[in-house]
Amino acid sequence: MDYQIHGYEEADYRPAVAPPTESIFIPGTQIEIIRPIDSPGVYRHVLFDFDGTLSLIREGWPDVMIPMMVEILLATGTKETPQELEGLVRNFVTELTGKQTIYQMIRLAEEVTRRGGQPLQPAEYKRIYHERLMARIAHRREGLRSGRIKPAEMLVPGAIELLEELCRRGVTLYLASGTDQVYVQEEARLLGLDKYFGPHIYGAIDDYKRFSKAMVIDQILTSNRITGRELLGFGDGYVEIQNVKEVGGTAVAVASDEAHKSGKPDPWKRQRLIGVGADVVIPDYREWRALIRYLWGEIRVPTG
Repeated sequence: MDYQIHGYEEADYRPAVAPPTESIFIPGTQIEIIRPIDSPGVYRHVLFDFDGTLSLIREGWPDVMIPMMVEILLATGTKETPQELEGLVRNFVTELTGKQTIYQMIRLAEEVTRRGGQPLQPAEYKRIYHERLMARIAHRREGLRSGRIKPAEMLVPGAIELLEELCRRGVTLYLASGTDQVYVQEEARLLGLDKYFGPHIYGAIDDYKRFSKAMVIDQILTSNRITGRELLGFGDGYVEIQNVKEVGGTAVAVASDEAHKSGKPDPWKRQRLIGVGADVVIPDYREWRALIRYLWGEIRVPTG
């Protein structure tokens, strides 16, 4: 059974930029400058990823997806041990992180076929995964609805302050996520983010080949008749960072420590996002004032 995509496809992760030999930071902060930006202060449109970049509602999702996939692969009768399968699955889930969830399910179906099994459709695997994930995070979603959990507890630290400042500076905000659109819109409302993004909230749809973050970016540039220099992007996944850089925009990597909110960058995210061209790396938005002042050219950073 052929699950390959013959139309528009989100590119796989391919590192093209080496990590810096020496880190340069905005003095007194953890804001790491990978390369000086060449268009400070011209940004009129700002794109955000959702999960891990703003929202922490789905933190821990690999702990649902990976065991599910191991369980499915074991059911093929393979001679591999659970530990061997976990290593395999973790590798490809990690490699595909940042793309729409369906791509990970396409890979799962291919792995089932390789082991002589009869796979379900990738969309069915996605449905099973989503049911299990919803069960895991139900208390978070219900807590937000009831008021028992404050939105700030489920947001990357400093997110609201950053969004408020961007709005004050007159930019238009966009949200693009690999999570299904209906859930992105719902969870944005639960977190109080919908008022910042208005109609510009985009997520995955059933016909996954008709949605991508690159398409959203193309729409932003085309409908507003702007060049990529006027686009600023924030993300913790390689897809949005890569897409923003491909059009000549400025990309801020949010190497968020989702589980602990430690204020320190996640090393794996940092390395991965630098590899696709991130201009700036931050652990979260707690130092939003310095970040905005740098992006708008109001402070300069020594380059050595």
